[in-house]
Amino acid sequence: MSSTTLVPVEEYLRYSEKPNCEYKDGVVYPKAMPAKFHSIIQSALLMLLRAQGVRPLPELTVRISATKYLVPDVVVASRFPGPYPTEPVQLCCEILSPEDRLVAMLGKCEEYHAWGVPFCWVIDPVKRTAWEYHSGLEPLRVATDLRAGELAVNLEELFSELDSGPI
Repeated sequence: MSSTTLVPVEEYLRYSEKPNCEYKDGVVYPKAMPAKFHSIIQSALLMLLRAQGVRPLPELTVRISATKYLVPDVVVASRFPGPYPTEPVQLCCEILSPEDRLVAMLGKCEEYHAWGVPFCWVIDPVKRTAWEYHSGLEPLRVATDLRAGELAVNLEELFSELDSGPI
């Protein structure tokens, strides 16, 4: 039988290992450690979104509720007061690490949607696949472009970053 130590939200917010941990109802959950492909895709995604005139932010903590803080891999948000958004953002992106499971990431997207986020993307850099999960719709595996309102990212361009350079 295992026990879980509950952590006050104030302690979580001071937690030095953030952004690699999320917080739900007093429990701190470590995020999967990003591997090389995850980092390459995250960097490329930031670049491709920035080129469209928005300010994407990596690993930004978002406050879903007073007792739930999640850390999407990439967020597109307009201005917000304070250190992290407390109101829904435009887009949350999750990039799968080797130990992540698609069903868990889609579940996380449902939490973003319940908060009011209209668009979520889940990207698998190993399988070079991606899903859009728009609020009120079913997740959709995408063949060419990820879309979120007026934003679009071409998958061929995104995944080509995995093949460039001597990393």
